[in-house]
Amino acid sequence: MWNTFSEQRRVKYKIYPGFYETWTQKRLHKELLALQNDPPPGMTLNEKSVQNTITQWIIDMEGASGTIYEGERFQLLFKFSSRYPFDSPQVMFTGENIPIHPHVYSNGHICMSILTEDWSPALSVQSVCLSIISMLSSCKEKRRPPDNSFYVQTCNKNPKKTKWWYHDDTC
Repeated sequence: MWNTFSEQRRVKYKIYPGFYETWTQKRLHKELLALQNDPPPGMTLNEKSVQNTITQWIIDMEGASGTIYEGERFQLLFKFSSRYPFDSPQVMFTGENIPIHPHVYSNGHICMSILTEDWSPALSVQSVCLSIISMLSSCKEKRRPPDNSFYVQTCNKNPKKTKWWYHDDTC
């Protein structure tokens, strides 16, 4: 016998063991196909990155034409937890060329609210990629964040563990 309606609801919506793995894999397969069939402009999935695991992707990116990043090539690393899409992916620039941008640290960490507190399960890899393209494309001056040196020396390897302070939406 249930004591309260809220207790009934809690049990009704209880998540069973393995739910996230099943849901996560299904969602990632769907997004992987979408990215392969209709990638955002200048973005391509590095097919080798998904051969062994579906929870870590590398996306090759070209700077948009007509921007200060035109002709440059970058790589984005996406890591998905077993709670994706309820938990945001870990996203950072990786490789030889990290863009010089006021919201991108020299270790590849990206200061962008949709990667942390403004994340929603309605967002996708494609929407994150479009936001990053937009962020880079709107930049008028290549420079690092003012606290780059201190941050890189003291931060966690996982950018999601950083408590970001979003105070600049100009680029």
